Amino acid sequence: MNKTNNPILKPYAQKLRREMTKEERHLWYDFLKGLPVTFNRQKVIGNYIADFYCASSKLIIELDGSQHYEEKGVESDKKRDEYFNSLGLVVLRYSNEDINRHFDSVCEDILKRL
Repeated sequence: MNKTNNPILKPYAQKLRREMTKEERHLWYDFLKGLPVTFNRQKVIGNYIADFYCASSKLIIELDGSQHYEEKGVESDKKRDEYFNSLGLVVLRYSNEDINRHFDSVCEDILKRL
């Protein structure tokens, strides 16, 4: 899939990689980075930036803060998910609360989906 060359989003994705949220850092350093499959952080795909992307599994992991549960965020996430799904990608969404309170369960769910 060559939908990753978006010169407008590339600098923003790089900034997001440098400034990951506490929950993104936790999932990345304490789980995803050590898996035998490759995940990319803040991966540009079309007009969107996926939090974590595994090309070999066609899997996207999104971590959702509170803004994702407001009306505008829900609608925006629906459009993103539909776009990713149209490319044959599966989107897994976890709240920051899931990462903070149920980290082991989130990791188990990701392993099942890989």
